[in-house]
Amino acid sequence: MPHATVTHVAGTSFHATSESGHTIRIDGGTKEAGPGPMELVLAALGSCSAVTVVEFLEKMRQPLTSLEVEVSGERAETAPKVYTTIHIRYLVGGDVDQGRVEHAINLTESKYCSVYSMLDASVDISHTIEYV
Repeated sequence: MPHATVTHVAGTSFHATSESGHTIRIDGGTKEAGPGPMELVLAALGSCSAVTVVEFLEKMRQPLTSLEVEVSGERAETAPKVYTTIHIRYLVGGDVDQGRVEHAINLTESKYCSVYSMLDASVDISHTIEYV
């Protein structure tokens, strides 16, 4: 079973160690020592989507030269201040077929990105694609 260990460092700062042994410094307060937990939710969504899109485009033999995924979200004003909306902006570089890129993103969002699937049940998620 996947797992992570979160260890208190000082104040609102923690070290989170993943099952693979990688450590991230997290700061739930000032965010001076590292990203906050909710920032990591957006990063997890963006990285999950990016990995899956790249894998699909490689299988489709698309000449992708760059991919940047920007993720922004709005949070509720009252506790627990969950994300109410999230927008994903895909910036795609290369001489790629736009239809295949859209197909890869749709597959990613509808079936293969586990982070997207978890969040989609409770958050309004949208996306745009820009070709650079």
